Amino acid sequence: MARDNKRFRGKREKPEFDQKLLDLARVTRVVKGGRRFRFRASLVIGNRKGRVGVGVGKGADVSDAIKKAFDDAKKNMINVTIKKNTIAHDIFYKKGSARIILKPAPEGRGIVAGGAVRAVVEFSGIKDIVSKSLGTSNKLNVARATAEALSTLAHSRTRGERLGKAKEE
Repeated sequence: MARDNKRFRGKREKPEFDQKLLDLARVTRVVKGGRRFRFRASLVIGNRKGRVGVGVGKGADVSDAIKKAFDDAKKNMINVTIKKNTIAHDIFYKKGSARIILKPAPEGRGIVAGGAVRAVVEFSGIKDIVSKSLGTSNKLNVARATAEALSTLAHSRTRGERLGKAKEE
C-alpha cells in the first residue's frame, strides 16, 4: 500500500508549457481606511517548439496573480515560424513606445537579447537571433511587442512560397 502513503510522489508529469516570471509588482490602491495592496504578475510561457504567450494577472496574493497570468498567457498564445533555428528575415516592430529589432543569426551564435525579449524568444524555440530593444524599458510592453513581432513573421512567406513553388533546402 505504498501508493496510499502521502510521501509517495511517483512520476511527475512534465508541464505542457515552461514559464518565466518577467515582473512581479505590488500595486497599491488608496482608500478611506488606508492602502490596499495587490500583486501584478507578468509571465511568459512557451513550449520551445514554436508556441509562446505573454500574460498579466492581478490578485490578492502572489500565487493567485501568477495563476491568472498563466491563464491569460494561454489565451494569448501565438505560433512562430522557425527556419533553421532562427527567423526568416529582419523585423522592426513598434507597439506603443516599445520598438523591437529582431535579426536572424548564423547557427551557433545563440540568443543575443535582453531580459524580456530573451524570455519570449527562448520560450518560442528560436536558438539563434540578434535583437535590440529601443524606447521603453517596461518589461511587459517589450515582451508583448516581441510576441506580436514574431506573430507577424508567421504570416509572411517567401516569394517562391507565394507563387506555389516548392523551395529546396
